[in-house]
Amino acid sequence: MSKPPTKDAILNDGLRYKTKVGGSPFRADPYIGAASMSCFLCGKHRPRQELQSRKLIGKSQFVCAPSCKARDAA
Repeated sequence: MSKPPTKDAILNDGLRYKTKVGGSPFRADPYIGAASMSCFLCGKHRPRQELQSRKLIGKSQFVCAPSCKARDAA
């Protein structure tokens, strides 16, 4: 039940470097309105402008607008 071993190496300056590439796969925009969120139904990341709030399971969740199928077709 232990974690799988990761490959890493010690650099000349003594810092440990893991093989995972740093950074985020999502772009960073200068203003908050362009932030991305994942759709509650399909799980794909979209800009917040392409999502709408719907009440699901007693809470407001963000989902694709107008629907996930229509958004994938576009």
